[in-house]
Amino acid sequence: MARSAKKNEDESYDARHLSVLSGLEAVRKRPGMYIGTTDTRGLMHCLWEVIDNSVDEALGGYGSTIDITLYADGSVTVADEGRGIPVDIEPRTGLSGVEVVMTKLHAGGKFGGGSYAAAGGLHGVGASVVNALSARLDVEVTRGSKVHRMSFRRGEPGRFDDSSGQLSADNPFTPFTEPTPLDVVGKAKRGATGTKVRYWADPQIFLPDAEFQYSELADRARQTAFLIPGLGIRVTDERGVVRDENGEIVQTRTEEFRYEGGISEFVDHLAADPIITDVWRLDGEGTFTETVPVLGEDGRMVSQDVTRDVAVDIALRWGTGFETKLKSFVNIIATPKGGTHVAGFEQSLLKTVRKAVDANARKLKVGKDKLEKDDVLAGLTAVVTVRLAEPQFEGQTKEVLGTAAVKRIVAQTVEKQLSAQLDSSHRQTKAQAGRLLEKVVSEMKARISARTHRENQRRKTALESSSLPAKLYDCRVSDHEDTELFIVEGDSAMGTAKAARDSEHQALFPIRGKILNVQKASVADMLANTECSALIQVVGAGAGRSFAVDQARYGKVIIMTDADVDGAHIRTLLLTLFFRYMRPLVEAGRVFAAVPPLHRVEVVTGRGKPNEVIYTYSEAELNALLAKLVKQKKTYKEPIQRYKGLGEMDADQLAETTMDPALRSLRRVTMADAEAAEHTFALLMGSEVAPRKEFIVAGAAALDAERIDA
Repeated sequence: MARSAKKNEDESYDARHLSVLSGLEAVRKRPGMYIGTTDTRGLMHCLWEVIDNSVDEALGGYGSTIDITLYADGSVTVADEGRGIPVDIEPRTGLSGVEVVMTKLHAGGKFGGGSYAAAGGLHGVGASVVNALSARLDVEVTRGSKVHRMSFRRGEPGRFDDSSGQLSADNPFTPFTEPTPLDVVGKAKRGATGTKVRYWADPQIFLPDAEFQYSELADRARQTAFLIPGLGIRVTDERGVVRDENGEIVQTRTEEFRYEGGISEFVDHLAADPIITDVWRLDGEGTFTETVPVLGEDGRMVSQDVTRDVAVDIALRWGTGFETKLKSFVNIIATPKGGTHVAGFEQSLLKTVRKAVDANARKLKVGKDKLEKDDVLAGLTAVVTVRLAEPQFEGQTKEVLGTAAVKRIVAQTVEKQLSAQLDSSHRQTKAQAGRLLEKVVSEMKARISARTHRENQRRKTALESSSLPAKLYDCRVSDHEDTELFIVEGDSAMGTAKAARDSEHQALFPIRGKILNVQKASVADMLANTECSALIQVVGAGAGRSFAVDQARYGKVIIMTDADVDGAHIRTLLLTLFFRYMRPLVEAGRVFAAVPPLHRVEVVTGRGKPNEVIYTYSEAELNALLAKLVKQKKTYKEPIQRYKGLGEMDADQLAETTMDPALRSLRRVTMADAEAAEHTFALLMGSEVAPRKEFIVAGAAALDAERIDA
C-alpha cells in the first residue's frame, strides 16, 4: 500500500506544480526565445536592438548622427540625437518613462498613437530584453536642457557606486526599493535631445567566447546608412588599442558611414560584375485594410479596421555574372530570410520578364522553352525595401515578413515600373533592355545545356558507353570518395604523371595552355569553349545554378601546374572557372592545388651511402637549407636542380613530391570569405584594367626576376 501511495504521489500533477515567470525573469530564463542564441550571434542581436531604436528616431526625422563605441572592457555605447526616451511619469505604472521602457516587456511608443509612422522596433521588448541580459546598463537621456540618468543591474533599477572613477559592472550596486525618479547629472544646450545607452552583457547568460564582431557591426552600419540617405553612423572600436603611459588612447579604429544616394548607391556597392543595365528604381505605393487590436483611451484593447499605407522602393541592376545578390528590408530592418515582399518581387519579376521575352520570342530564338526564376535572377543585384506601420514578423528576430497584403502591392509596383523600363523607347534604356533579354535567354539555354550534361555524363559502367573526353585518363574505382582528378598542365607533364599516378584512384586530365578567362566571358562563350566544356563534363555535376555537388565524379579535384608564372596564371584561370561555375565544390573543400617543389638538393653523404635528396618549395627555404648545410659542414652537388616544369621530373620524383598521398603536400582552396574572393577574382581576371595595373605595380618589388620564364 505504501508503495502504491508513493507512485500516485509521483504521478500527481496539479496547479501547484506550475511556475509563473513575471517581468524580465522570463527573458533570463529563456533568452533564446528573444535573441535566438547566447553565442556571438545573440550578443550581436542585442546590439542591433539598441541600434535599431536609435535608427527609428533618425527614420522619423529626429537626429542625423549615431555613435557606436566598443570598449576594451566588453561594454558598448550607442548614442543618438533623437527625441530621447520620455522622462516624465507614466500614469498607469507610476514609473518614469525610462524605467517603463527598460523594465517592462511590450512597452514603448511603437504600438500606434502616431509616435512612429514606420519603425523597426515593433514588439516593445528590444530595450527591456537587452537590459535583462546585461550585467549593467546605464541610460542617459537629454531632454528639457537636462541630462537624466538611470542604471540597471540585470534588469533591476538602482545605483552603482562608481566612486573609484572606473565604470564597471562589478561595482557595488544598491537596488531601488520603491519607484524612484531619474537622477539629473548635468545640463544640456537648449533644444538638444538624445539617448545614450551603455551596457555590459551578462557573462551568466552569454557564452565565454561571445564577442562583438567589428566587421559585422561596420557592415550593418554601412547598410543602414545606405537605407537612410543623409544619416551618419560612426563606429569606434577601442578594444586592444594602444595607450600611452598615462592611459590615454593613442590609437583607435573608427569609421563613419554617410551616403546621399540611398539604395541606388547601395546596389552599386554590392555589385561587382560588369553592367548590363544601369541601376533602375522601381517605386510605388499601395494600401490595405486589416483588423488589429488598438489601445483605447481607457487602456483596453479594442479590435478596429485600420487602413495601412505601404511604400515600396526597389533598386536593381543586372550584370554579366550569374550570382544573385538580393537584400530585403522592412522599415530598414534586414529580412535575410525574405518574406511576402520578396515573394511578390520575385513572382512579378519572372512574370514581367517572361512577358517581354514572349513578345520578342522570334528575335531571341526562344523556341518552346520557358524561363524559370533562376534564369531571371542570374546576375541580378537588388535592394528591396518596404515601409509600413506595424508589419507582422515571424518571431522577435524579424528575419521574415509575414504581412500577406504586402506581396500584392510589391508585385503590382514591380510589374508596372519594370514593364515601363523594358518597353521604353529611350535609346539607352531600350538597348539595355535588349541586352537583358538576351542574357536571361542565354541563362535559360545554359541551364538546359548544363542539366543535359549532368544527366548524360555519369560514370560509365560495364554495360554503358561513355562520351567523356578522349584525353581523360580515368581511374578504375567508381566510389568518388576515394578518387582524385588531377588537372595537369601540358602534354610533357602528362607523360610523367601517367607513370607516377595510382591508376586505381587517380584520374588525369590534361589541358593545353591557358583556358578561357570566364570572368570576362559570357555563359554561352564558356560552354562553347572546348577546355571549359570538357572540364565541366569530366567533373560531371553540371555548372552554374544547376551544379549538384553530390553528383561530382571525384572526391578531390587537384590542379597540378608548373611552379612558374605561367603555371600560376593557368591555376588562376582554372580557379576562376571553379569559383564562377562550380562554386559548391570549392565551398565543400574539394578543390586543391598541388605543391610541386622548386628545387632538388642532393646532399653528399660519402662512405658508400646513397646521397640524401632534399626538396625545397621556395627561394627562402632553399637559402635556409644551404645555410644549414654549410653550418653543418656538409657538401651538396652543384648546380642545384631548379624545376621549371613538372615535365623535368621523372615519375618517381613526381610521385614522391606531388602525387603520393602519403608524402605530398596539397593546398586546399577555401571559401572562408566569398565576397573577398569574388573581389579578388574581379581584380585579377575582370575587365577593369586600371585596378589590376595598380595591383601589379604595387607587388612588382616582391617578384623574383628568376621566376619569369623568358
